[in-house]
Amino acid sequence: MMCVSSLPETIGAIQKYLSSGIIKGIGRVLAKKIVDKFGEDTLDIIENDPQRLTEISGISSREAKSINKDLKENFAARTLMMYMNELGVQTVYSVRAWKRWGNYAKEYISKNPFILAEDDIGLEFDVCDNIAEKLGISIDDKNRISAGIKYVLKENAAAGHTCVPISGLKKVCCKFLNIDEKLFATALDEQIDEEEMYYHFRDKKPYVALKRYYTAEDYIARRLSIMSSISYDTGTDYSSIIDIDEQVNDIEYADKQREAINLALSKGFLVLTGGPGTGKTTTLNAMISLFEQQTLAVLIAAPTGRAAKRISDLTGYEAKTIHRLLEVGHGADGNLIFLHNETNLLDCDVMIIDEMSMVDSELFEALLRAIPISCKLILVGDSDQLPSVGAGNVLGDIIDSGVMPVVRLTEIFRQARESAIVTNAHKIVGGEMIDLVGKDNKDFFFMQRLDQSGIQQLVVELCKERLPSAYGFDPLADIQVLSPTKKSGAGTIELNKKLQSELNPPSSKKSEIKAFTYTFRTGDKVMQTKNDYDIVWAKEIGDKKEQGTGIFNGDIGHIVSINKFLKTAVIDFDGRVAVYNYQMLENIELAYAVTVHKSQGSEFDAVILTVFTGYDKLYYRNLLYTAVTRAKKLLIIVGSSKRVEFMINNNIKNQRFTCLKDMLKEQDGDEADIYETD
Repeated sequence: MMCVSSLPETIGAIQKYLSSGIIKGIGRVLAKKIVDKFGEDTLDIIENDPQRLTEISGISSREAKSINKDLKENFAARTLMMYMNELGVQTVYSVRAWKRWGNYAKEYISKNPFILAEDDIGLEFDVCDNIAEKLGISIDDKNRISAGIKYVLKENAAAGHTCVPISGLKKVCCKFLNIDEKLFATALDEQIDEEEMYYHFRDKKPYVALKRYYTAEDYIARRLSIMSSISYDTGTDYSSIIDIDEQVNDIEYADKQREAINLALSKGFLVLTGGPGTGKTTTLNAMISLFEQQTLAVLIAAPTGRAAKRISDLTGYEAKTIHRLLEVGHGADGNLIFLHNETNLLDCDVMIIDEMSMVDSELFEALLRAIPISCKLILVGDSDQLPSVGAGNVLGDIIDSGVMPVVRLTEIFRQARESAIVTNAHKIVGGEMIDLVGKDNKDFFFMQRLDQSGIQQLVVELCKERLPSAYGFDPLADIQVLSPTKKSGAGTIELNKKLQSELNPPSSKKSEIKAFTYTFRTGDKVMQTKNDYDIVWAKEIGDKKEQGTGIFNGDIGHIVSINKFLKTAVIDFDGRVAVYNYQMLENIELAYAVTVHKSQGSEFDAVILTVFTGYDKLYYRNLLYTAVTRAKKLLIIVGSSKRVEFMINNNIKNQRFTCLKDMLKEQDGDEADIYETD
């Protein structure tokens, strides 16, 4: 295949091209001078005889070389984009390829188009496969097979798995790539030798992991083993200190709470877990108070902005998102990196992470790399909730390993027992059917509806009229509709359309912009669906203005204004105001209704949960438990009682294949056995 890229040829076109700012150091005035001097030969001179540019006043020899370099790079970049466009590849991937490989990009891609499937480029494997076919690359090409194996592993990582059984991987890859087992084995062995993939053994059976996940979990296991082995027991009677704290604060801690506080003071690592109403916040507040009395610098973080705000409200101490704490920047290659790492440690003596169940393996590895080895680490979370969206099962693996300091709070305190939300949440975890009639319930209600239109109508009524009238709840700020699924009439997409039309109907006073799935209008409640570290936001705090970057997956806000001419929207995320262009709106969706997964780490005054028919694998116990525990003051389940019962009985959690639990056990002293992979 041949692609031809031509530069402008007429004097007017050349001057316009140079005046566009595409070549560094040349503006409109200088562009005119150059074209006046060299005419139609201008670009040929810049490319092949750049020293002649010094004939023009104001251009030095060094500047002439720089102009020459920029022109060549610009021409090569345009050639690459045209080449990839001919191959059916969008410009965004061409730009990424150019940033990665520069002048060699076209050569590399023509030899191995599967490099476009690498993480920093992100082109889908099937598109790469189509390109390879156009270029005459055979299906048994080793680059194709290796890329195909990586693709299957990445797809499994997107489902939460950091490793995959080799037997299943072989079966899927051979069918997917239309190859035999010998070709698969050869390609896999080569990837293992090159340390692009790793073997891991679980229950004497071989698994395969991508390098990024294997090294992340290996680092976590080694680092936690060291931290948990550090003792801060210097002969201090911590029990007496806790006694004094009880007297000062007029409180009596339960035995498990005292145990957790004692371990936090005497150990370098601790997991504090438990369901709602078991006193996690009270215990955590005691720890923080005692740490401060020891003049230790305490940092608190959470995976999401809403989770950070929640723990700040509960403890009275400032909390940040993990991303904001680590600070996102750009490395020398232009890729995003965390600015805090082994060479730029966070200044803290104690690190507390709340909502730890949401933290995936790679993010946790980054956090560990950014804290001093002597820093105490307290992980707080509920392991019965849904695991992280990203790959891994960090909190669950740490607890299940049985080798790390863990305190599980189980006693429900008297005040919490008065809440049907709390008592029913614990019943769900125990596999016990909840009382859906509950005449004495004040905060937990069930409303049976056995058709999708009936569910939609009731949800709208509750949000628009009944709950605001009975409880004074604001339909947008206080009420959140949840669903296990996006699809069906009881799923978030259809519910969002119905709720938008009723809660924020079209008006001549409201601007609109039609995006991908939704039409957005001023006043809409919206959610960010992907991490975007580059979005610039501004926040006003009193007379001060704060600026920062980054809006993250799960952040909820509302549209302040829309400019239809510029196709931009101004969105306020809890005080962080950002301007979105049309392309950025691809990562925004309406949030009147959100999936249970997207609600993790958040709490809402009132939650309306739809439970109806759908894909059985989406209707399981800890998803129901997670949904119920999102409600602070009121929970209403709308749908089928049989479906609620099905969810409680369906305790087949989304099993995740990971390495961390075994790695933690190995660090504890058990030697890893070596087994054959065939």
